[in-house]
This record gives sequence, C-alpha cells and structure tokens, in this order.
Amino acid sequence: MCRLLLFCFILVISNPAIAQKSKELVIKINANDRAQRIDNFGAAGAWFSEGIGKNWPTSNREQLAEWLFSKELDKSGNPKGIGLSAWRFNIGGGTAEQGDSSGIVDFRRRVECFLKPDGTYDWTKQSGYLWFTKKAKEYGVENLIAFSNTPPIQFTKNGLGYKTEKDYQANLKPEKYGDYAQFLATVLQHFDKEGLHFNYISPVNEPQWDWSHPYGKGSQEGSPWRNEDIAKIVRALDSKLTKTGSTSKILITEAGQLDYLYGKTGGAANQTQHFFQKGSPLQLSNLKHVPSLIGGHSYFTDKGDSARIAIREHVADTTRKYGADFWQTEYSMLGDGYKEGKTGKIPAIDCALFLSKVIHDDLVYGHAAAWQLWNSWEPGSPDFDTRYYLIALNPANKEYTDGTVTATKNLWALGHYSRFVRPGMHRLNIGRNDTLTPVQIAQDVMVSVFSGEKQIVLVVNNYTSEERVLKLDLSGFKVENEFRSYITTAKKGVDMQFGKGKNWRNGVKVPGRGLVTVVLERK
Repeated sequence: MCRLLLFCFILVISNPAIAQKSKELVIKINANDRAQRIDNFGAAGAWFSEGIGKNWPTSNREQLAEWLFSKELDKSGNPKGIGLSAWRFNIGGGTAEQGDSSGIVDFRRRVECFLKPDGTYDWTKQSGYLWFTKKAKEYGVENLIAFSNTPPIQFTKNGLGYKTEKDYQANLKPEKYGDYAQFLATVLQHFDKEGLHFNYISPVNEPQWDWSHPYGKGSQEGSPWRNEDIAKIVRALDSKLTKTGSTSKILITEAGQLDYLYGKTGGAANQTQHFFQKGSPLQLSNLKHVPSLIGGHSYFTDKGDSARIAIREHVADTTRKYGADFWQTEYSMLGDGYKEGKTGKIPAIDCALFLSKVIHDDLVYGHAAAWQLWNSWEPGSPDFDTRYYLIALNPANKEYTDGTVTATKNLWALGHYSRFVRPGMHRLNIGRNDTLTPVQIAQDVMVSVFSGEKQIVLVVNNYTSEERVLKLDLSGFKVENEFRSYITTAKKGVDMQFGKGKNWRNGVKVPGRGLVTVVLERK
C-alpha cells in the first residue's frame, strides 16, 4: 500500500496536467498587457442560401437570420443569436445560368452572375444570397465582405467556372484582367447606391488549389492564381475602385492553408513576404485600397495540438515582421483533425469544443484579428458529425424548395466569442498559475481574455471531463462584483445559458466538456 501511495504521489507531481486538476486555476489579467485588436467574427452564407432565401418558409429564414445576427436576449437573459460582426457574400460567376452544361454536378453549388453575356447587368440575380445579406445589415452586422471564387465565365479561358487543366494557371483570359476588375467594382458601386456597402472585396479565393476537374465534372466554382496573377488583378481592381470613388478595401489572399502565408512551395507560396515586404516586385501594401491585412484559411492545419500551435505561431511571427494583420477568413472541419483519434460518430459537443479550440489557437497563437467560418448551414445531423456547419438543414425535397432548420452546438461555440467579443476590443495576454505548456493546455482548460471600454470578456473551453473552478487575478481594472456567465454543454437546451454570479472573487465554475463566457462590467 505504501508503495502504491508513493507511486501515485510521484505521478501527480511529475505530471502538471494531473496536478492542476486538484487545484483552482488562477488566471492573471493585466489591463495594460494588450495583444491584437479584434475586428470581427463572421461566417459565410453560400450555395444553399440561394434556394433558402428564395423559397423556404419565411419563419425558417427569419430564424436563421436571428440565430446568426441577433444581439438581443430572451426574457430569461439567454442570447437569441450569436451577433456576428461580419457576413461573407459570394459574388457568383454564372455557372447557375449554364445549368448542367456548367459541369458542376451539384446544382446547389452553381451560382448566378450579375453580368450577362451581352455586357449588361441583371440585378435581380442572387436574390436568395442577397436576402440574407440585407438581413445582416438590418441586424447591424458591422462588416459585409464580398468574395469571388471565379471570374465571370465569359472572361475565363475555358468558358467554365473551374479549371479543366491541372496547370495552376489562373482561369482568366490575359486580356480580361481589367474587365474582371471592372465587374467587381461595378457590383460594389451598384450595392453602394442601394445602401448595401461592402467593407471588403476579395477577388481571389484559395489560389493554391488547381481547381481542375477532368472529365467535365466540377465540384464548385474556383480558380488557381499565382502570386504574380494576384498582384496583377489586385492592382487592376485598386485602379477601378479609385475611379469609382469606392471606400471598399481589397482583402488578400484567402490562402487555402495557413502555412502558405509564410512558406510552402509553388506559385502561390510565401504570400506575406511577396505582398508586404518592402522592395518586393509584388508588393501591394502601397496601394490605396489594400490595407496591411492578409487572410488565410485554417483548413488542414488543425491536426495535432503541437503542429496546429506551431503553424499559428509562425503565421504571427511572419505577419508581425512584415507589418500585416492576420485574418482567419474560412474554416470548417474539412480534414479529420477534429476526430482526435476517435472513431464512429462524433457527438456535436465534441465538434463544438474542437471548433472553439481552433478559434482559441488562431486568436492566441496566430494573433488573428478576425475569425470567419465556412459554412453557416448545410444539410446534416444536428447531433453528430456537425463538422461543416453551424445550422443543420433538413430539406423537404431534392429541389430544396422547403425544409426545416436546427441550431447545432457549433453555432453557440462560435457565439461564445462573436456575441460578446465586439469589434474594437483587444485581446489581452494572460498568465496562469499552472505550469502547463501550450500543448498541454490544448487538452486542459483554454482561456482567452478580451478588453473593451465597458466590459472584460473571458471565453473558457474546458476540454477535460471534470468541473473546474476559475479564479481571476485582475490588475489595472475596476469592475463590478457581479458578473454574467453563459454556458454551453452537451445537455440539450444548454446553449449559452445565462447565469449571474454575485462576486467573481469567489471563482467561476466551468463544467466538464463545456464552454463558458464570463462578462465583467467595468466601473
């Protein structure tokens, strides 16, 4: 028995993760220890939005908009929605008008184009997409972002919205760069006149992928772009936006993986260096409409805690070196990193906790100033394998003219950040009373802290199965004793559930396998 006790004692003191569970976790927060300024949290509404916005019952559409955009609380104090501060709108390339001849097998992924083959514009197109974009504006979403996956098909080399050759060349006729730029500028100008202003325009998307689909079959609109092609279209677009008097900014480069922002090989690699290094032939930071900002996607760089963190630290180091801010502009669990070794159906709460982990790492280690998800809704189960979406669609028929909608735990996982971490807040660097490494923290309790003029917000992800108690050590703040908390667990209906605490000094309980947002009011 003595030997057993001695063994247990040695195991505990030699393993910080085990030792930590036996005591409170103290989070040290200094008001003056600022990291990045937060610009927005957002999501995209693509593909399925067209049919839903046109045909689905008004009650369903209104519910979708409320879940995504509302900042209101119900009578019990629970959030009605996740209060997104950015919404991404896809400018289509015309594959929907081509129908089956587009080569894109899934009709829901074909997108209309405002520009007709005769050079005139039809602004009745994409009405479903626009229904949700207008709703975003009505709810006060701060940033509308327009992005394009392909130039209009009349400008592409092969007359299609995707590539048929695996050559990594842009699917845009050499003489059509100016026309493509004019098309994007005209779209922005039109919607400005309609009172729908897009803060950002993204002319290329995931330029690293070849988007080639042999045998005439395509999965979606898309085009590769080399860095020199990107520089060419961005310069053309900057010129057109200047001529139209636009105040919209150009968002680059929507890299398909984060490691292309600082490394990798190929025609669209080392993008931060190419576009922001002084003296680079491709430097774009001196253009009027190009902010010191670069976007990348967290796809396929999320597997393994150590690798995920290291990639994000490299992104932060590189963007800082070249004076650029980093935005994470698309993510869903496309790879199998979210499984973390599990087999079978993955419960919704596990997907939500992993989603929160990726957001945490992008913010804390990658210093992302914005975080945006793809895609808001897709068909699937709300209870298992919710890897692709915030809201599960249950279509009533193959034509997608009707159906029902269900919020998933992913919606609220994103909401723990988006609803309370508002544009203009700063993330704060924090200290902890444990000795856990970042990799160990990724399997323990993750905490990120944000400071605004009126509030201090903590987002907590308890990856362990045990309840934990958080103690706060505040420096440089004057805050009220009472605090608000919002909890999400695996339990049905516990989705950002409101609670009130009398004194934060007594600690904050964080349920096992749960998420908590804590809001402290400044005095």
